Amino acid sequence: MITFENVTKQFPDGTTAVNDVNFAIKKGEFFVLIGPSGCGKTTSLKMMNRLIPLTKGTIYVDNKRISDYDINELRWNIGYVLQQIALFPHLTIEENIAIVPELKKWNQDKITKRVSELLEMVGLDPDTYRKRKPSELSSGQQQRIGVIRALAADPDIILMDEPFSALDPISREKLQDDIIDLQKKINKTIVFVTHDIQEALKLADRICLMKEGEIVQLGTPHDFLTDPANDFVRDFVGSSKNIGDDFRLENVLQPLADQPAPNNLRIDAATSLEKVLAILSEQEEVYVTSNNEIIGKFNRQMLMHYLATSFNEGRETHV
Repeated sequence: MITFENVTKQFPDGTTAVNDVNFAIKKGEFFVLIGPSGCGKTTSLKMMNRLIPLTKGTIYVDNKRISDYDINELRWNIGYVLQQIALFPHLTIEENIAIVPELKKWNQDKITKRVSELLEMVGLDPDTYRKRKPSELSSGQQQRIGVIRALAADPDIILMDEPFSALDPISREKLQDDIIDLQKKINKTIVFVTHDIQEALKLADRICLMKEGEIVQLGTPHDFLTDPANDFVRDFVGSSKNIGDDFRLENVLQPLADQPAPNNLRIDAATSLEKVLAILSEQEEVYVTSNNEIIGKFNRQMLMHYLATSFNEGRETHV
C-alpha cells in the first residue's frame, strides 16, 4: 500500500531528519511510527502526502510514485488528523465534515447521508450535533469530528499525527478504544505517529521505532515485548521479564455477561505471559477459565494496555 524505498530527508540547514529508510505498510494495516522527539517519525508521515518533499529515494502509494500523482488526487485519497484539531470555528460540524466531499463535488443528498453515517459511527447523534459549532463540543468530541472529517470522502489511507496527545487521560483512552472499534468497521490503512509506547502497543498491528532518522526495530507488539532488538528498544519499551514473573491473567480480564464461549478459544488462568502472547498472535479474543469455569475474556489491546501500564509503573518504582 505504502512503500518507502531508500528515503532520505535533509533540511536546508543540513539536518538529516530521515536517513535511507525502507519499509512497506500493508493495505488495512494499523502502522505506528514511534520514537523520541526529533527521530523523524512526523517527517516520515508528512512525506507520505507531500506536505514535506523528500530529498532522496522514492515513496510509492499503490505501486505508484507519489510524485506521479496529481497533488489533489493524492491528498483526497489520504485523510489527515492532527494533534491540533483544526476545525473551522465559524462552520457547523456538518460543514466541517463536508469540506472534502464538497471539493470533490458530491451532491448534497450524498453529503448529508455521509455526515449522518459518520456521526453515528463515533456515537454522536446527527440530529443533536450536525448544526453545532466546534466551540459547543468537548475536546474529545472535537477530536472525534477531526477523525471522521478525515474519513468523509472515504479515503484509502488515514495519517494521524499524535491525534490524542493533547487530551486528558480518560478522553485519550476512550478515543483509543474508539479508533480500535472504528478500524474494525472501516478497515483503512492507518499510519499513526505517537511518542507513547502504551498507545503504540495498544493500537498497532506493527510498530516502527525510530532514532535519529533511522529505523531501530520494526515488528509487532509481540516482537517488541519478547524480542527487543537492542538496549535502546529494551529501555524504550520496558522489560517484560519482571512483569512476566508477576503476570496474572485475572488482572487483565473483562467480566463476561452470560454468553457461551467457543471451546477452542479457552485458556487457563494460570497460562504464562509468553504463551498468552503467542496465542494472541493467532487469536483476536480469548476466554479464560479457572477450575473449568469461564471467568472472563480479553483481547490483544487489553493485554497490551495492561503490560504498557505495568512498564510505566515499574519505571516509576525505580526512579
